[in-house]
Amino acid sequence: MNLRDRIGVDVGRKLSVEDAVQWAIENDVTYIDCQIDLEPNALETFDDARCGPIRERCLENGKHLGLHTLSAVNIAEVSPFVRDAVDDYLKAYVDASVRLNAGWIVVHAGYHFTTDVQRRMDAGLERLKQISGYAEERGAKILLENLNWEPEHAEVHYLAHTVKECLFYFNELNSPALAWSFTVNHATLVPEGINGFLDKMPVDRLEEVRLADNHGEFELHMFPGEGIIDFKDMFRRIEATGFTGHYMNAFGSLDDMLRGRDYLTKNCSP
Repeated sequence: MNLRDRIGVDVGRKLSVEDAVQWAIENDVTYIDCQIDLEPNALETFDDARCGPIRERCLENGKHLGLHTLSAVNIAEVSPFVRDAVDDYLKAYVDASVRLNAGWIVVHAGYHFTTDVQRRMDAGLERLKQISGYAEERGAKILLENLNWEPEHAEVHYLAHTVKECLFYFNELNSPALAWSFTVNHATLVPEGINGFLDKMPVDRLEEVRLADNHGEFELHMFPGEGIIDFKDMFRRIEATGFTGHYMNAFGSLDDMLRGRDYLTKNCSP
């Protein structure tokens, strides 16, 4: 498969899943990501009756659907009752992915509030172990995404935004149902950068690369070529690892991401 066909589009919650699949068919996009938290994609509505036609439509047209959980849901939750709800939320995503025959579910490590880092990391690790085991039983695939750095004065900080924090999870999570989703613009916000992640992370577990540009100062999802990322070098280095998975544009509007696919294919192919 050529590079253009491997670059997908993160539809998020811009369209219903049904409309997202139709949009992918009309625009010759092979891979799409959808978030199924709220209407028109309320998580509880993805029963067999809704999922069956979506699954068949993707199969008939060679489209690969993935799901993307909401980063605002704290996977590192420790409070009574709320922590049970987080478990239920992740299980519901896994169950929906099986009904949809979705190829992956992007998840996160959660966030902390400055003074409770280790407690939150330990809680998130245990929760990710449990959901990886559940995904393994159900035949689903979980992708843990490296999230973004927040300014030092911020009270809330995402976990798994540095190589060290990412390895805390990947060194302990050995399930074949869990792999890595690499968001390259997030990597520009920490000293190790894109190359540091590729040098130190388990690239044999890399299954998705999420694309956007960044100016390197704080979290943004910019059109490729408008920031500091050398995408040609990035593609070269990633492909050199033996990566054969998909890329996912995650910036701007749907039209922006289509234009971005053409820009990356024309100007940045390794």
